Amino acid sequence: MLNKGCTEEDLFSFLSRKKQEDLDHAFILSSMCTPPHPVAVRAHNLFMETNLGDPGLFPGTASLEKLLIERFGTLFHHKEAGGYATSGGTESNLQALRLAKVLKHVKNPNAVVPESAHFSFKKACDILCIEQRCVPLDKDWRMDTALAAEQIDKNTICLVGVAGTTEYGMVDPIADLSRIALQQDVFLHVDAAFGGMVVPFLPRKLPFDFALPGVTTIAVDPHKMGMSTIPAGCLLTREPDMLSALNIDTPYLSVKQEFTLAGTRPGAPIAGALAVLDYLGVEGMKAVVSGCMKNTERLIAGMETFGIPRAATPDVNVATFNCTKVPERWKVSWTRQCHLRIVCMPHVHRDQIEAFLRDIGDLNA
Repeated sequence: MLNKGCTEEDLFSFLSRKKQEDLDHAFILSSMCTPPHPVAVRAHNLFMETNLGDPGLFPGTASLEKLLIERFGTLFHHKEAGGYATSGGTESNLQALRLAKVLKHVKNPNAVVPESAHFSFKKACDILCIEQRCVPLDKDWRMDTALAAEQIDKNTICLVGVAGTTEYGMVDPIADLSRIALQQDVFLHVDAAFGGMVVPFLPRKLPFDFALPGVTTIAVDPHKMGMSTIPAGCLLTREPDMLSALNIDTPYLSVKQEFTLAGTRPGAPIAGALAVLDYLGVEGMKAVVSGCMKNTERLIAGMETFGIPRAATPDVNVATFNCTKVPERWKVSWTRQCHLRIVCMPHVHRDQIEAFLRDIGDLNA
């Protein structure tokens, strides 16, 4: 810390230089986040100082959180769903497992998850002292549900399926998992952090939400395809009051109990998330998702023209390829199976896809 403060001009000159060191989104093809929508930024700025860790002080902001959960509940075919706004998928997944553990008291709890599960489940299982049982994927990079059923035993507190896997963009057979969960009386959590704001807007119906009777909880991240400001996630529960099982006493706050993980919780990203949903509506989100899917299809077709085959045919806007190198200016990522991975987010426009393909063509000429 400086002994004497600096001038505002010097301070923001320094901050501007640091901001310029960040990568340009025009060349970022690996991220599941995207620059926020302008209405999200405007709403965020309006609620900058709000703290939902003490919601009685900010009743208007708290009402926005309830509206956000209601919006997602309706989108996921259960308007009466419970839940709250989290910092993102990691917190949502941790809280889902925490809830499952509290609801089923066993000495040696385990959770059955697909090999494609986000690494947040490893963190959550470590924190909560839960054995993580990983289920192999089938040839299409989806969870093998027959093998999942075999992994479940009397100590299984949670079965997990993914709607929009991080690496390959696949939706697990959630309908099959729902049947298994009902048959074996197991808590079913769906990690739809990415796909939750893609799948409902696709022409092809892929069941993953509360329309399936076995689904207990769903994670979704508005700060991904919802184009909200960061951080903005949500955890939804089938039963409205289910999260009360996690309540702890908070005697010196405006509420006397809370079930959230974080104490201080910013209201600004919640306002941003709700703003985008209400501004775009279902038709607007369909248009956004349609554009991202068309760009994904164009990217796959263009790569295969150069003899670079897809690794999978994705359900959502994630494309993977059997490719070993790309031009340096493009920021891509690689799966654990060493496949090139590109996410066609809203900021990845058609011109960028064409520019990338031209560079790939030059590289492979």
